[in-house]
Amino acid sequence: MSKSAKTKPTNNTEEEELVLLQVDTGDIIKLKQILDETVANTFLSENTLEGHDPRAKNIGLVEDHKLNNIKLILMAVACIFAMIAQFSPLPFPESRPLLGFCCAVYFTLSGVLQLITTFLDKDCILITKALTEASKEMLKKNPNLIKYGLRVRAIFPKFSEYYTVRIEFQDLESSPFVQKTWSVGQFFDKEGMFDEYGLQYEVEALYRKFENGNFDTEDGIKAKKD
Repeated sequence: MSKSAKTKPTNNTEEEELVLLQVDTGDIIKLKQILDETVANTFLSENTLEGHDPRAKNIGLVEDHKLNNIKLILMAVACIFAMIAQFSPLPFPESRPLLGFCCAVYFTLSGVLQLITTFLDKDCILITKALTEASKEMLKKNPNLIKYGLRVRAIFPKFSEYYTVRIEFQDLESSPFVQKTWSVGQFFDKEGMFDEYGLQYEVEALYRKFENGNFDTEDGIKAKKD
């Protein structure tokens, strides 16, 4: 559900239209989906955030689809075996061994997919590729940007108003990270109108902190909570 607000043209300027997304804030699943999509798009979008730091024309990272492709292949193969079991021309009960084999493969692949989701995906909403080029100043502050991609995580516990974004390196053991937590009330009004640009500004600022090598620590995060 969306709602638009228009401003009248003045001094021969063109009419501008601002479209705001309206969300039922009581629907936690939908709320997290909107927040996660906005955070991910901040890293991948090429739209300029108007009125912001001129460096922020875009973060311009490229998404790494390797893990998603593996999951898609597993799902596709599982579906093929399910179709074989469903449409096999062999009459029953002669088809029992085939049905048993197809079911075993289907549930095995489904189990592998669930393990990937549970232990590899976890709370990850985006994995990016490493930068292909960077300035000398950037490499001096954070040389790992051209060696590793980023892993962006989002935590939104049930029955909580606090949404947390954490940025770290993908495939780097004990990766440095930056993390910030916001109340969702900072980005939604009482009618559920979503301040998408407000969240993008916050996430982009968090990325710039990571880019500059100003990392957080677990002790520092705990101290902030206390």
